[in-house]
Formats: sequence, structure tokens, C-alpha cells
Amino acid sequence: MADIDVENPTDLPPSVRSYHVNSGDGIDGLTLRTHEPRTPGVGEVAVAVRAASLSFRDLLVLRGQYVLPVKPDVIPVSDGAGQVVAVGPGVQRVRPGDRVTATLFPHWQDGPLTPSCLPQLGGSLDGMLTELAVLPEQALVPVPEHLSYAEAATLPCAAVTAWNALTGDGPGIQPGHTVLTTGSGGVSLFVVQLAKLLGARVIATTGQAEKEQRLRDLGADEVVNYRAVPDWHTAVRDSTGGRGVDRVVDTAGTLEQSLRSLAINGHVAFVGSLSGDWPPLDPRLLFGVAATVRALAVGSHAQFTKLNEIITAHQLRPVTDRVFPFEEAGAAFRHYESASPFGKVIVQIP
Repeated sequence: MADIDVENPTDLPPSVRSYHVNSGDGIDGLTLRTHEPRTPGVGEVAVAVRAASLSFRDLLVLRGQYVLPVKPDVIPVSDGAGQVVAVGPGVQRVRPGDRVTATLFPHWQDGPLTPSCLPQLGGSLDGMLTELAVLPEQALVPVPEHLSYAEAATLPCAAVTAWNALTGDGPGIQPGHTVLTTGSGGVSLFVVQLAKLLGARVIATTGQAEKEQRLRDLGADEVVNYRAVPDWHTAVRDSTGGRGVDRVVDTAGTLEQSLRSLAINGHVAFVGSLSGDWPPLDPRLLFGVAATVRALAVGSHAQFTKLNEIITAHQLRPVTDRVFPFEEAGAAFRHYESASPFGKVIVQIP
């Protein structure tokens, strides 16, 4: 897509390129097509997308395994960042030239998730793997000044989920608490960074020895290799003097061991299962520690805004693994799926 003159934002390009896919067609089903741009309507904003970031939920969409509805021939990927190039009638929050990203659930402004909030980018709504996205004004969030477009594109799913996991239940994490995060995926890496900023002691698990020091370098106080120590909850409890952790951010679907790692009145923020397995759970584990288990669905616009305040105040920088050009989006997905990256995989858009 050619550069757009932000002083004359109604002059949209004659054509843009977007990836399309039907859910269930897999990575090979991604198709790059050229089409006319859509002029933003009332309350809408046209954003020239400069970078998109891949998340596990995007793979689920391609595999036909996503839990929420996916429209046919969807433009995939929920996470992206870019520059406002045109605004529709009635838009007041942003103007051409602004650097923005967008919430995964555009209609979820604040409070609890409700049925009216469920439409989501890269699922029931077209997403960000495109040169030009037309988005509702209320979905947009300013990009922190110190972040690049590629870094900002990593925030909407993984970072907001991590922030919700740590703070979305009233008092949230307090200084001196101990947090356990499972694995070394995108959400877990943000949990390590954010929990340390909140004053917590952080324990992380990983199945790869080469990632242990990288997790420590990122801020983890303790790292447990679950392949070397299959009963890793025992190692977690030992590292806390037998007390257990105040909170587990479970991204792996290991609820039984997460609960066995908890202190009394502990909290499990349950993000999902990377393996797709959902083993049965003995309810006595819940009662044994008076546990709270909360399933997460990313987070709201208000949570994203608060997250950005923390990111800006501490000049936090997301961890990125590799950047692919727009024309190699399929290769980016394959790398994300098979290479066990440490950090987010980015698609750079010209």
C-alpha cells in the first residue's frame, strides 16, 4: 500500500492487500488478496496497519478450534498497530497521524464481559493482517511513545491477558505476593515482567533448558523445568517454604498441578490449554486450599488503558522473537507454530 498523506486523509489508496482465510483451512488456507479500501463510516477509523503480532488464538482460528464464532473469509489476527489515516463522521478520540492499536473485543469498554462484548477482531470481525483496517473508534488505544509499531502490536492479546490475570479480580497482586506462571509463551513472558513491576516474587516453569536463563534474565526469581521435574508443583512449594504461591497464571491447562502449587485462599487465573487437553479435575483440590479459579477472556479497553500507563511509567519493552515481511505471513505462522519462540512473532506491514 502506498503512503497516505495524513494532511489529506480522505485520499485513501486505490487498493489494499489483506490476508483472508476460512476457519479450519489451516495456515495453507491463507490467501493474500487485493481489494478496494473501505471508507470509514460513522464512528469508524481507518488505520494503516504497520505491524501485526501472532497469538495462539490466531492459530486456533486457522485450525477451526476457536471457541467463539468466526466469520467466513475472515481477515485473521487480532493484534496490530498502525497510524490513523482517515476518520468517519462523529469521531472525536483520534485524528489522522495518531499511532494506535486496538482492543481484541472492540465493544468491551469496562466492567464484566457480557454477550454484547463478544464480537472480536480476527474472528467474528475482520482482523489486522491487512494493510488498512477500518475499526470502531472505541476500540482504539494510543501506542506508548517509546514503543515501535512492532512492539505495540504485541500488546492487545497477550499483554492485556497478563494484566487481567494479575489485577482483574479486585485487589489483584500486592507487593510481597508470589506469582507462578506456567510456560514461556507470550502471556507468561508478560506476566513475569508485569508481576515484577507490581512487587511480586515470580516463579516460572519451562520445558526447555535453554529458556531457563532467559526467564531469569527477564525477571523470574525461580525457574522450574517441568520436563526435568514432572511433579513441578512440589518444587514450587519447596521454593516457597511449603506455603505455596498466592497466584498461578495457568496458560497450559495444568489445573491440577496449579492448584497443588497454591497457598491457602490462592487464586488461579486460567488462560487456557496449549495442548488442547482438558484432564478431569478432582474438586477436592479446590476445597483443600479454598481456591478461586477464574477463566479469562483477554480484557477490556479500560484494562488496556491502565496497562499502557504502567508500560509507559516503567518504559517496559515487550519481548519479540522474530519479524517477518507481510508477504511471508504463512512462514510467520509456521515459525510460531513449530519453533517454540521466546517472545512474540511479528508480521511487518509496509
